[in-house]
Amino acid sequence: MQRHLTSAADLTRDDAVLILDTAEEMARVADRPIKKLPTLRGRTVVNLFFEDSTRTRISFEAAAKRLSADVINFSAKGSSVSKGESLKDTALTLEAMGADAVVIRHHDSGAPHRLATSGWIGGSVVNAGDGTHEHPTQALLDAFTMRRHLAGAPDGGPVPHGAPGDGTGRDLAGRRITIVGDVLHSRVARSNVHLLTTLGAEVTLVAPPTLVPIGAGNWPCEVSYDLDAVLAKSDAVMMLRVQRERMNAAFFPTEREYARRYGLNSDRMARMPGHAIVMHPGPMNRGMEITAEVADSERCTAVEQVANGVSIRMAVLYLLLGGAGPAVTGTPDTTTRTEENA
Repeated sequence: MQRHLTSAADLTRDDAVLILDTAEEMARVADRPIKKLPTLRGRTVVNLFFEDSTRTRISFEAAAKRLSADVINFSAKGSSVSKGESLKDTALTLEAMGADAVVIRHHDSGAPHRLATSGWIGGSVVNAGDGTHEHPTQALLDAFTMRRHLAGAPDGGPVPHGAPGDGTGRDLAGRRITIVGDVLHSRVARSNVHLLTTLGAEVTLVAPPTLVPIGAGNWPCEVSYDLDAVLAKSDAVMMLRVQRERMNAAFFPTEREYARRYGLNSDRMARMPGHAIVMHPGPMNRGMEITAEVADSERCTAVEQVANGVSIRMAVLYLLLGGAGPAVTGTPDTTTRTEENA
């Protein structure tokens, strides 16, 4: 593992598999009466959020606390940032307070990379979403979810719904993943294309022509404008939220027209293979990119993805902050720290 996690493109296949396998160990902690490990006791993790967030911020906070780290939540609203303080001065303040890791979400693409390469922070930097650029831990939790459903059976075949396998040691080679919707503004889509192709999956982007980024034809994936044409051969269909807050123009005629052509309803879901899953990074625009029937169906993994996000972020923090041995040792009642963190 490298010192920082700012882009899914920086992860090798071995890096990605290490994180996913470590997350499997972390997920077992959630089944214990006491959901806590002493692994990062004495470390300080700062959640530095310049954009609003619910799932990601709480997920990182829960992950750090389950590893016994001290957590500082920093919101730009109500801080010196609202008075004009620069990213550099904010970073230097956090460094002076002894931050071992900074989890940053920022409205400007490239801000986490700038923080990681500037020398302002001595600890690790984790990108929790930057502008329309990337969101690497979301891609990791998505891959974790897919691997449990699509690569967890003993023969590498699909896992029956309701019985996810552990997927340990497997990748997603040959699996066909379809990502649908507002690709133009989606950092989730960009990170997933990088990570899923690294893990051997075949990715297809489906969107209106106006919501396909310039240059997407050079990405390691296929591009289609017809959702119905790809459903029957998809192992997983990921629906993206239409990010109206980032739109300064009309990218499609009406919401009804968008839902008619690119929304996932029960009829479309029925055309998917029996083992295929429906995914969504949240929050959902129910009735637009996904209907309530699909969102609430047993084939939709949206809630499972949230739970998996805690395990993935535990794995990332553990590996970045010095984890080299087994993440979890001992029985549920006799869990001990790894030797290097004792």
